[in-house]
Amino acid sequence: MEKPLTSRIALVTGASRGIGYAAARALAKQGAHIVAVARTQGGLEELDDEIRKDGGSATLVPLDLTDFDGIARLGAALHERHGKLDILVGNAGTAGPSSPLGHIDLKPWNEVIAVNVTANFQLIRCMEPLLKKSDAGRAVFITSAAANKALAYRGPYSASKAALETLVRVWANETASTPIRVNLFSPGPIRTRMRAIVFPGEDPMTLETPEQVAEFIVPMCAPAWGETGKFYDYKTRTLQDFRAPE
Repeated sequence: MEKPLTSRIALVTGASRGIGYAAARALAKQGAHIVAVARTQGGLEELDDEIRKDGGSATLVPLDLTDFDGIARLGAALHERHGKLDILVGNAGTAGPSSPLGHIDLKPWNEVIAVNVTANFQLIRCMEPLLKKSDAGRAVFITSAAANKALAYRGPYSASKAALETLVRVWANETASTPIRVNLFSPGPIRTRMRAIVFPGEDPMTLETPEQVAEFIVPMCAPAWGETGKFYDYKTRTLQDFRAPE
């Protein structure tokens, strides 16, 4: 029996571990060919091994997403090889420093903005033409409750996720009359390396796994998914509209 995502091309960033790794595997199990992007060659090769064991296929792209020209070259390569892109999962992110704003140097601030915001802007610019070539282009970006909680000492990360949310919502509005569907996904506290770095005292075994999260990302990447400009809150398992402050 043909799998639901057979012949669909899925680009996943931050695919060498955590939610990106789990999402790439889950999409591959449904038949998608995975274009796996990450800085870590070893992690990508491990992912490729697992995808092959599951009977799937992947193209490995070792790339630092702050190489914005590299993202453009990737878009050109995908156009040449596949002529389209069906699924974009913008998962890669960096936690940044945990310090008062006045104690943070410009360099780490710029690094967080580059990975969490500018790289996703460049992905949108370079992948939109390919998504438009798909009969049902789907994009999902991973956000965080930090975007609206404005937690003390988490300034760069919180600001970057707030910017990402606005960026993605603008893109959803711009593509609303096209077949492209663009949404945000907030996983909440999940058993990842980034979470362990930010909350070192937390027992990871009390948290849900990236694999559990991935099962909810996959439907948002399918042609049957019709919502756009929405926010999926994994913690409450609800798809939400954005509401302006009253």
